[in-house]
Amino acid sequence: MNKNVNNSYWELKQYFNENDLIVVGGGIVGLTTALQFKLKNKKANVLILERGLFPNGASTKNAGFACFGSATELFDDLSKSDEQTVFETVEMRWKGLQLLLKTLGSKNIRFIACGGYEVFNSLQELHFIEDKLVFLNKKIKETIGLDNTFKKKKLDFFNPKLIKGLVINQHEGQIDTGLMMESLLQLAISNGVKLLNGVDVSKTSDALNGVELQTNVGVFKAKKVVIATNGFVKDLIPLKDVLPARAQVLITKPIKNLKLKGCFHYDKGYYYFRNIDNRILLGGGRNLDFEGETISAFQLNSLIQNKLDEMLKNIIIENIPHEIEHRWCGIMGVGSEKKPIIQFYSNNILLAVRMGGMGVAIGSLVGKIAAEKIAKT
Repeated sequence: MNKNVNNSYWELKQYFNENDLIVVGGGIVGLTTALQFKLKNKKANVLILERGLFPNGASTKNAGFACFGSATELFDDLSKSDEQTVFETVEMRWKGLQLLLKTLGSKNIRFIACGGYEVFNSLQELHFIEDKLVFLNKKIKETIGLDNTFKKKKLDFFNPKLIKGLVINQHEGQIDTGLMMESLLQLAISNGVKLLNGVDVSKTSDALNGVELQTNVGVFKAKKVVIATNGFVKDLIPLKDVLPARAQVLITKPIKNLKLKGCFHYDKGYYYFRNIDNRILLGGGRNLDFEGETISAFQLNSLIQNKLDEMLKNIIIENIPHEIEHRWCGIMGVGSEKKPIIQFYSNNILLAVRMGGMGVAIGSLVGKIAAEKIAKT
């Protein structure tokens, strides 16, 4: 019996009791999981439970990079994981981006194929990467069939005394994060997926003929459950290799005659910036305080925000007057490697978590795989 005595018969029937699938988390992965499951199971009752007003992690808070790996980031990954795992993850990101574009359409997410530039202020590091580009291009060609992905590039709007060179990933781009999530939400709803916001799931447990989910508004029941809460998964499941990772972001007011165009990465992908609506969006800096940023609290880190201010002023738009309009942060999910976890926790509960900071790229494919796996049980 639901503890909330004010729920009507219709509410209990429509939302609480007769669910074929409940997805916990209404971000990119959660929405895609629900949509893909519903498309293959038209008569299924599919419900998403999201505890925030917006998706509570990073889906509406990310920088809008349609990227699958800068050169230094991939080499950093190779120093921590085996080659097969690294490039299998790259393949998943690329396939995820293609699925996102196919599902929503490039216009509906304002996709711009501008390339992804990596910025180098060290000649030593630049030369190291230049020597490795043949290897990277060979592996990318073998993995996803793309030719000449990485190459050296020259752009004239950086101070040559500060920036020694750039390497472009020609197949990357940028999106409008808000449009993407709104388009995905409307597509899911139009196909019969239901979504409830403000529902905080505190416990999931296998029960007779399904799963019970204890929440702040009562007990929900479902035959199957997919947990797609990424960096918040430990709030529900004792999963060791997924930690929250906070990402700090700022955005300027519009800047007249802003020449900077494209998506840019710096320092193994730990910093990233782009032009959006004639503003500079800049984020990152988690490597300055790994321990302090491994937390699920939405608050700003003054050490990192000061570093972002310094980088913006002294490197990105040197000597150009600007004002910061807004600052925020999101919560990602990271672990010892960046390959996502898509596995069963119990007979009726599937985990789809650990996007490794690449949710825009990989999230659609993770959702599709999760939907297929849960449908087979």
